[in-house]
Amino acid sequence: ERYTKFVKERADIELSYAKQIRNLSKKYHPKRSREEESRYTWCLAFAETLRQLNEVAVQKEELAENLNTQIVCELARYTQEFKAERKTHFQDGRRAQQHIESSWKQLESSKRRFERDCKEAERAQHVSDRIDLESKTDGEKARHTAQQKQQAAEESRKDYVTSLNQFNQDQHQHYHTLIPVIYQRIQDMEERRLDRICDAMRLSAEAERKVLPVVSGCLDAMMDAAESIQPRMDTRQVVEVYKSGFDPPGDIEFEDYSATMRRSISESSYLDNRAEGRRHGRKLWPFLRKNKGSGPADCRHLPPEQRRKKLQSRVNNISQEIQREREQRDALLKMREVYEQSPQMGDASSLEPRLEEVKKSLNRLEEELRRNQIWLSEVDSSLSDSSSRRQSGQILTLLNLPVCLSLSPDGSYTEDHSAELHFKSRSSEFDDDFDDEEPLPSIGTCKSLYPFQGQNEGTLSMVEGEVLSVVEEDKGDGWTRVRRNLEEEGYVPTSYIKVFLDSSAKGAMTYI
Repeated sequence: ERYTKFVKERADIELSYAKQIRNLSKKYHPKRSREEESRYTWCLAFAETLRQLNEVAVQKEELAENLNTQIVCELARYTQEFKAERKTHFQDGRRAQQHIESSWKQLESSKRRFERDCKEAERAQHVSDRIDLESKTDGEKARHTAQQKQQAAEESRKDYVTSLNQFNQDQHQHYHTLIPVIYQRIQDMEERRLDRICDAMRLSAEAERKVLPVVSGCLDAMMDAAESIQPRMDTRQVVEVYKSGFDPPGDIEFEDYSATMRRSISESSYLDNRAEGRRHGRKLWPFLRKNKGSGPADCRHLPPEQRRKKLQSRVNNISQEIQREREQRDALLKMREVYEQSPQMGDASSLEPRLEEVKKSLNRLEEELRRNQIWLSEVDSSLSDSSSRRQSGQILTLLNLPVCLSLSPDGSYTEDHSAELHFKSRSSEFDDDFDDEEPLPSIGTCKSLYPFQGQNEGTLSMVEGEVLSVVEEDKGDGWTRVRRNLEEEGYVPTSYIKVFLDSSAKGAMTYI
């Protein structure tokens, strides 16, 4: 029973461990498909690690199930049988003990009766001898009594001898046959119990050894996944995703300050003539609020490379919608044909409104597809011309860029035409830009009610129960700007957090 309880608790521990491992794997596994999950090697490696960890949980569950079915259940059943057998042996022992005690009592009783009858016969003989000397009449009666007592003593003697022989026989059988057999059976039963415990321990070890190769294979797969990470490939893909497609600026022309003249810059610079006399007052900040739906339809506000990717994605989506509409149109046409051939199945004219709606949708989608294909061809030709002019091996140095960049509404860096060039020393200009970039002060704290995976640029991922600093309240669009530390800041859904503003902050209140 003690070992059965031990194995049961061991199985519960394995089952609890498997459940926690499975929950951990599920918690960090992406809730839905994301583009980077299939692009970056480290994301693929992490996904493979989570999958193998889930397989480890499966093996732990299988181990717990084997321990319960093969050991706990069998030992519990055997324990009941063992108790019943043990009870039978002890009952046999008690019956044998009661029999020998009963035989002993019968021997003691016959012995005391024989002793009593002998003493009575002896007293009767003395009385008979004394009466013979005094009177012959009374002597006859006394002799008769003495004879009766002697006969009773003789019978008691016979009973005593019989009881003594029976007891000796019973005692010999008790100590040499019955009790040794009972003890031998108990010993055999104990040996079988120990053998069963031995088998249970061996089965327990074999059950764990059975899952070890699979667990070892999972660990090997995790090692292979870690080795498959290619940092250079991932960084190149990041560059490919976020590259703007702009040509590097040309050389800055010499300006002669000895003569009053208008400064000029090369035609290939990011700035135009309208930037003169105006200072860009907006800071370069990686977590600007995104204005959804802003920008022209042809995405001219985006950098060339980002514009090309946006248009290409739009063309692909529109093509898929057109394919679905065409399939629906073909199905309606086929159904109308069936109705026309078999009017009892339905009215063919009832499909005309839907067919007309599908045709209008197809015309609209095809027109939209043509527009986007034209814009895409313009971007491709522009990028082709730019690449032909670009010098090989040219390196874009941040300190030599005479422009200010800002984030476009979709999170990419775009050209800013409102910045003014300042021909100071590059080192002092670099220091001034970063000296001005002080983080916004915290106006309170918030606690996440649900986990959130920030997939877009400018958002911040968080886990349930995490405490963050609030740096900007919700402006009515459902997003709150928060900060984890000095380096991690972004927007999270207001409905996913509980906000606690400082009493000194404007409009101090709690949002849920």
